[in-house]
Amino acid sequence: MNHEDRNHTTSWDGSQVRQAASNAEPQRQEQPYRAPAGQRTGKKKKKQRGNPLLALILWVAIVAASSAIFAGVGWMLANDFAALNKTYKEVNFEVKDEWISDVADVEQKDGKKKEVTYYDMAKVAEALQKDGLIEYGWFFRLFCWFSHADTKITQGTFTLNTNMDYMALIRNMRSRGGSAVTVDVAIPEGYTVSQIIELLAKKGVGTEEDLTDIAENYVFEEYAFIDNENLGSISRLEGYLFPDTYNFYVGARPELAFNSMLSNFNNKVFNNEDFADLFAASSYELSDIITIASLVERETDGSDRDKISSVIYNRLENAGETNYLLQIDAALVYAAGGRAITQEDYATLDSPYNLYQHTGLPPTPIANPGIASIRAALLPADTDYYFYVLGADDKHVFSETLAKHNAAQEKAAKDKAAQPAK
Repeated sequence: MNHEDRNHTTSWDGSQVRQAASNAEPQRQEQPYRAPAGQRTGKKKKKQRGNPLLALILWVAIVAASSAIFAGVGWMLANDFAALNKTYKEVNFEVKDEWISDVADVEQKDGKKKEVTYYDMAKVAEALQKDGLIEYGWFFRLFCWFSHADTKITQGTFTLNTNMDYMALIRNMRSRGGSAVTVDVAIPEGYTVSQIIELLAKKGVGTEEDLTDIAENYVFEEYAFIDNENLGSISRLEGYLFPDTYNFYVGARPELAFNSMLSNFNNKVFNNEDFADLFAASSYELSDIITIASLVERETDGSDRDKISSVIYNRLENAGETNYLLQIDAALVYAAGGRAITQEDYATLDSPYNLYQHTGLPPTPIANPGIASIRAALLPADTDYYFYVLGADDKHVFSETLAKHNAAQEKAAKDKAAQPAK
């Protein structure tokens, strides 16, 4: 490039730069911020602080009031929990069957399963509060939740009082506690299941409806002598509710009362070593022996069990003059539901317990015999008697033949007629 060109180029470059600068969009200059009209400008004033002493006093007052409220509530709950400062009151408190929420088999540490009954503690708390034994049902329920109290009580009627704290109330609402209400019940020999149910209900052990339902349908697995297959009739327990004096919990689960009587039979009869050889030597089943014993129990005057037993065996095993018919009035009374029987019943009452129409033993025992009658059923007297009639002195007269029996009946009728009116 020569000198002229170099000068020209330099001149062009400068003009081009100036031209580009003049053609470029002028840059916007940043304007300073201006407050809108009417708005205060300048430095913002600092907020005025309140009186610090007044704030401290207010804070202390709030804390003190809250503490007092919580302390008061806590003291009231503590009083209720620990049964403090309460006016003494005693209540017969019933834990009801309808409060049961669940019954389940729970596996224990040893691997065995145990039946556990759960109760609705909300209903328990409501009843306790209603009876004045606690003041705060919700707090009692909270305690029960933490202590698993729903499995620690049992059905029944218990003597509770306002001196009992929450734990004591729970402890005394179970049958093994010392404050449960109990009643002595003497079951007479020869009572039927129906009569026993009526007696238990009268004593407050349970309602007739509940007791009947258990007798008909509850499965007593521990006792091999109970028919647990054919449910639906109270007669399946007939003969096995051992007559004795019992101490039952009032209002307890009705199966517990039956269990006590069955357990007594189990110990005193079924597993009694004194009877073991006699049962083994008999050609009759246990159920037959108990049935015979029940017939003896209902027919005896108390002194002639072994003779009545011999009449039953003689009629069962020999045609004799009755053609295997036992012809026992007590069984006909059982068939009639316990009412007085009529002359027509002998021929027309349609029942397997009508032993004037059906040969052999009735399908079940007709009563619950005692030890003496069971022993007589195992050890009958050795006689040829086929008949007996109640004499004027309320003692039975036994006969070998129908002719002698008819004569004994005529004499008994005359002797009774000759007695002075009472």
